[in-house]
Amino acid sequence: MKLKIDITPDLFGLMMGEVKAGERAVTSAMREAGQGLKLAWRGQISGAGLGQRLANTIRNQTYPTSGASWNAAALVWSQAPEIVGAHEQGAVIRARNGLWLAIPLPAAGKGARGARLTPADWERKRGLRLRLVPRRNAPSLLVADARLSAGGLAKVSRSKTGRRLASIPVFLLVRQVTLPKRLDLARDAERAAQRASGLIIDLWRS
Repeated sequence: MKLKIDITPDLFGLMMGEVKAGERAVTSAMREAGQGLKLAWRGQISGAGLGQRLANTIRNQTYPTSGASWNAAALVWSQAPEIVGAHEQGAVIRARNGLWLAIPLPAAGKGARGARLTPADWERKRGLRLRLVPRRNAPSLLVADARLSAGGLAKVSRSKTGRRLASIPVFLLVRQVTLPKRLDLARDAERAAQRASGLIIDLWRS
Protein backbone atom coordinates (compact mmCIF):
# COMPACT_ATOMS: atom_id res chain seq x y z
CA MET A 1 0.00 0.00 0.00
CA LYS A 2 1.35 3.40 -0.97
CA LEU A 3 0.25 6.55 0.76
CA LYS A 4 0.69 10.01 -0.68
CA ILE A 5 -0.16 13.17 1.19
CA ASP A 6 -0.56 16.47 -0.63
CA ILE A 7 -0.38 19.50 1.70
CA THR A 8 -2.32 22.45 0.43
CA PRO A 9 -1.27 25.19 0.74
CA ASP A 10 2.49 24.69 0.44
CA LEU A 11 3.72 25.05 4.05
CA PHE A 12 7.37 25.25 3.03
CA GLY A 13 6.56 27.99 0.56
CA LEU A 14 4.59 29.85 3.20
CA MET A 15 7.44 29.62 5.70
CA MET A 16 9.96 30.88 3.17
CA GLY A 17 7.61 33.70 2.30
CA GLU A 18 7.46 34.70 5.98
CA VAL A 19 11.25 34.57 6.21
CA LYS A 20 11.58 36.90 3.24
CA ALA A 21 8.87 39.18 4.62
CA GLY A 22 10.73 39.34 7.94
CA GLU A 23 13.99 40.23 6.23
CA ARG A 24 12.30 43.02 4.31
CA ALA A 25 10.54 44.28 7.45
CA VAL A 26 13.76 44.43 9.49
CA THR A 27 15.70 46.14 6.70
CA SER A 28 12.97 48.68 5.99
CA ALA A 29 12.56 49.39 9.71
CA MET A 30 16.29 50.02 10.09
CA ARG A 31 16.31 52.30 7.07
CA GLU A 32 13.33 54.31 8.36
CA ALA A 33 14.67 54.48 11.92
CA GLY A 34 18.10 55.61 10.72
CA GLN A 35 16.63 58.33 8.54
CA GLY A 36 14.38 59.46 11.38
CA LEU A 37 17.30 59.62 13.80
CA LYS A 38 19.37 61.61 11.32
CA LEU A 39 16.60 64.18 10.97
CA ALA A 40 16.07 64.29 14.75
CA TRP A 41 19.77 64.95 15.38
CA ARG A 42 19.91 67.61 12.67
CA GLY A 43 16.84 69.30 14.12
CA GLN A 44 18.30 69.20 17.63
CA ILE A 45 21.60 70.74 16.50
CA SER A 46 20.02 73.53 14.46
CA GLY A 47 17.43 74.12 17.19
CA ALA A 48 20.24 74.61 19.72
CA GLY A 49 21.51 77.51 17.61
CA LEU A 50 24.62 75.66 16.41
CA GLY A 51 23.90 76.33 12.74
CA GLN A 52 22.65 74.33 9.78
CA ARG A 53 26.18 73.69 8.58
CA LEU A 54 26.99 71.63 11.69
CA ALA A 55 23.57 69.98 11.52
CA ASN A 56 24.29 68.85 7.98
CA THR A 57 27.35 66.92 9.15
CA ILE A 58 24.95 64.24 10.42
CA ARG A 59 24.85 61.29 8.02
CA ASN A 60 23.21 57.86 8.00
CA GLN A 61 23.68 54.57 6.17
CA THR A 62 21.72 51.32 6.26
CA TYR A 63 23.47 47.95 6.00
CA PRO A 64 23.36 45.91 3.90
CA THR A 65 23.42 48.66 1.29
CA SER A 66 21.37 46.45 -1.07
CA GLY A 67 19.01 43.55 -0.51
CA ALA A 68 17.38 42.57 2.77
CA SER A 69 18.66 40.83 5.89
CA TRP A 70 17.61 39.78 9.37
CA ASN A 71 20.83 41.42 10.56
CA ALA A 72 20.16 44.80 8.95
CA ALA A 73 21.48 47.79 10.88
CA ALA A 74 21.49 51.57 10.62
CA LEU A 75 24.53 53.73 11.36
CA VAL A 76 24.07 57.43 12.15
CA TRP A 77 27.15 59.59 12.69
CA SER A 78 28.60 63.09 12.44
CA GLN A 79 31.39 64.16 10.13
CA ALA A 80 32.43 66.61 12.86
CA PRO A 81 32.34 64.30 15.90
CA GLU A 82 34.65 66.42 18.07
CA ILE A 83 32.47 69.52 17.74
CA VAL A 84 29.18 67.68 18.15
CA GLY A 85 30.56 65.67 21.06
CA ALA A 86 31.75 68.80 22.84
CA HIS A 87 28.26 70.31 22.66
CA GLU A 88 26.65 67.04 23.76
CA GLN A 89 28.88 66.49 26.79
CA GLY A 90 30.00 70.02 27.57
CA ALA A 91 33.69 70.86 27.42
CA VAL A 92 36.37 73.28 28.51
CA ILE A 93 38.48 74.50 25.58
CA ARG A 94 41.88 75.87 26.54
CA ALA A 95 44.41 77.77 24.49
CA ARG A 96 47.49 75.79 23.52
CA ASN A 97 50.95 76.57 24.86
CA GLY A 98 49.64 79.19 27.26
CA LEU A 99 48.42 81.43 24.43
CA TRP A 100 45.02 83.05 23.91
CA LEU A 101 41.80 81.96 22.30
CA ALA A 102 40.50 84.68 19.96
CA ILE A 103 36.70 84.86 20.13
CA PRO A 104 35.22 86.80 17.16
CA LEU A 105 32.94 89.67 18.14
CA PRO A 106 30.05 90.84 15.90
CA ALA A 107 32.30 93.38 14.15
CA ALA A 108 34.50 90.54 12.89
CA GLY A 109 31.85 89.13 10.58
CA LYS A 110 32.12 85.67 9.06
CA GLY A 111 34.48 83.91 6.70
CA ALA A 112 33.58 81.89 3.62
CA ARG A 113 30.43 79.80 4.08
CA GLY A 114 29.90 81.21 7.54
CA ALA A 115 33.22 79.94 8.95
CA ARG A 116 34.76 81.80 11.87
CA LEU A 117 37.77 83.93 11.11
CA THR A 118 41.08 83.84 12.94
CA PRO A 119 42.79 87.21 13.59
CA ALA A 120 45.26 86.49 10.76
CA ASP A 121 42.43 85.59 8.39
CA TRP A 122 40.56 88.72 9.37
CA GLU A 123 43.55 91.01 8.71
CA ARG A 124 44.06 89.48 5.26
CA LYS A 125 40.39 89.74 4.38
CA ARG A 126 39.81 93.31 5.64
CA GLY A 127 43.20 94.80 4.85
CA LEU A 128 43.45 96.19 8.37
CA ARG A 129 45.81 95.61 11.26
CA LEU A 130 44.66 94.54 14.69
CA ARG A 131 46.26 95.86 17.84
CA LEU A 132 46.18 94.50 21.36
CA VAL A 133 44.36 96.41 24.07
CA PRO A 134 45.11 94.86 27.48
CA ARG A 135 42.53 95.26 30.24
CA ARG A 136 43.33 94.69 33.90
CA ASN A 137 40.08 93.22 35.19
CA ALA A 138 38.57 92.01 31.93
CA PRO A 139 39.62 89.96 28.89
CA SER A 140 42.00 91.73 26.52
CA LEU A 141 40.81 92.88 23.10
CA LEU A 142 42.09 92.95 19.55
CA VAL A 143 40.80 96.17 18.03
CA ALA A 144 40.96 97.77 14.59
CA ASP A 145 41.04 101.46 13.76
CA ALA A 146 38.23 101.36 11.23
CA ARG A 147 34.74 102.49 10.45
CA LEU A 148 31.65 100.60 11.50
CA SER A 149 29.49 99.66 8.53
CA ALA A 150 25.69 99.77 8.53
CA GLY A 151 25.79 96.00 9.07
CA GLY A 152 27.93 96.37 12.18
CA LEU A 153 31.22 95.22 10.60
CA ALA A 154 34.64 96.82 11.00
CA LYS A 155 35.85 98.03 7.58
CA VAL A 156 38.49 100.23 6.04
CA SER A 157 37.63 103.92 6.25
CA ARG A 158 37.56 105.67 2.85
CA SER A 159 37.61 109.10 4.45
CA LYS A 160 40.87 111.04 4.09
CA THR A 161 40.00 113.14 7.11
CA GLY A 162 39.48 110.15 9.39
CA ARG A 163 35.80 110.93 9.82
CA ARG A 164 33.83 108.05 11.34
CA LEU A 165 37.09 106.34 12.28
CA ALA A 166 36.95 104.51 15.61
CA SER A 167 38.75 101.84 17.60
CA ILE A 168 36.41 98.89 17.12
CA PRO A 169 36.76 95.67 19.20
CA VAL A 170 37.01 92.75 16.79
CA PHE A 171 38.23 89.81 18.91
CA LEU A 172 38.03 88.96 22.60
CA LEU A 173 41.10 87.17 24.03
CA VAL A 174 40.54 84.54 26.71
CA ARG A 175 42.55 81.67 28.18
CA GLN A 176 39.67 79.21 27.99
CA VAL A 177 35.98 78.92 27.23
CA THR A 178 33.40 76.56 28.71
CA LEU A 179 30.89 75.00 26.35
CA PRO A 180 27.65 74.12 28.14
CA LYS A 181 25.86 70.88 27.35
CA ARG A 182 23.41 71.83 24.62
CA LEU A 183 22.56 68.48 23.02
CA ASP A 184 21.09 65.17 24.14
CA LEU A 185 21.65 62.90 21.15
CA ALA A 186 21.45 59.73 23.27
CA ARG A 187 17.80 60.55 24.04
CA ASP A 188 16.89 60.60 20.35
CA ALA A 189 18.92 57.42 19.72
CA GLU A 190 17.01 55.57 22.44
CA ARG A 191 13.70 56.73 21.00
CA ALA A 192 14.75 55.56 17.53
CA ALA A 193 15.68 52.11 18.89
CA GLN A 194 12.33 51.79 20.63
CA ARG A 195 10.49 52.91 17.51
CA ALA A 196 12.37 50.41 15.35
CA SER A 197 10.83 47.44 17.22
CA GLY A 198 7.32 48.65 16.48
CA LEU A 199 8.24 49.41 12.88
CA ILE A 200 9.40 45.84 12.30
CA ILE A 201 6.07 44.45 13.52
CA ASP A 202 4.01 46.96 11.51
CA LEU A 203 5.97 46.43 8.31
CA TRP A 204 5.89 42.63 8.69
CA ARG A 205 2.12 42.66 8.99
CA SER A 206 1.57 45.00 6.06
